[in-house]
Amino acid sequence: MIVKPIATHVITGFLGVGKTSFIKYLLANKPSDEVWAILVNEFGEIGIDVGLIDNQSGQVTIKEVAGGCLCCAAGVPTQVAVNQLIAKAKPDRLLIEPTGLGHPKAIIETLMQPHFQQVIALKSSICLVDARKVSDSRYRQNDTFNQQLAIADLILATKTDLLEQNDLTNLHRYLEAKSIDKQVVAVSLLDKPVQVEQTELFEWLSTHYLQRASAMVSFSGLAAETMPESLFRSSPLQAAPEQQSVSFDPQGVYRSGNKIDDIYSAGWVFDCYYEFDFTALLSWVKAQHCLRLKAVVICDEGIAGLNYVDEQLSVIELDDAMDSRIELISEQPINLVEMEQQLMMLSKRVVL
Repeated sequence: MIVKPIATHVITGFLGVGKTSFIKYLLANKPSDEVWAILVNEFGEIGIDVGLIDNQSGQVTIKEVAGGCLCCAAGVPTQVAVNQLIAKAKPDRLLIEPTGLGHPKAIIETLMQPHFQQVIALKSSICLVDARKVSDSRYRQNDTFNQQLAIADLILATKTDLLEQNDLTNLHRYLEAKSIDKQVVAVSLLDKPVQVEQTELFEWLSTHYLQRASAMVSFSGLAAETMPESLFRSSPLQAAPEQQSVSFDPQGVYRSGNKIDDIYSAGWVFDCYYEFDFTALLSWVKAQHCLRLKAVVICDEGIAGLNYVDEQLSVIELDDAMDSRIELISEQPINLVEMEQQLMMLSKRVVL
């Protein structure tokens, strides 16, 4: 039985801004006696983020919802996923990371429904932003980008190693023009330790934001009126069936494509018998013209986690993987057949 509502944070930010890195940082610094849970939502159909989040402590339960956004279908995916995660993990704190292409306002409104009030306590929402993007009209005119900033209680300007001073100035001016009066803190998640105001970031967050109720809570009455009551007729601890497992074809490959609005995704899962040429794969990734590419891949040099955005590729070494997963998000249609042929040429399959 839940004794008190679970402290819950929504972590937002556009594609490639560093949400997964930020969550990994939080997990690395969380109190050792606390159980945390993470709900990750990816735009594409192939779940990858869970493989990029190292969980060796056993004090973190991670659930991934792939395909579209949690706010679709009138909030039902959010309710089901949160219910399952709480029932399984019984966490002290819950982090929700919606896809960078999702609509965060709808998720916040769903979490503030009366049916959840005895289950979760909505704490500060944190938005990560690349300050350089406010100079790009595609971002300024994007409703999701603006929603992420508007619902945030704290805005973290990341990638400070790539920013110029006028980038932060432009961000502040943009927020002022949008009447968004939220604290903006510039951080580099690459720094060790990560600091704010000469204080370690996690300690600073614990003092100022991790215990603070979200400002959006004051609008919960309004939010309740805008969402149908039929959404929450089931018990908040009622578990729904888990997603179907991947079904490989005779070649040991699963593929999927998706399109929401004007954004396309394509993803593949290669079974554990595939081994990719690491050097050739990196060259292939760098040749792609896409909004985002993520991968967890079994290679001849080990298991690699890949993250490619804004023509910048980061690579991390992982300890384990049950299969290889590759996914692209693009503003242009993706030829699944042609791209799969390219990937097959970068790999070999050895079945003992």
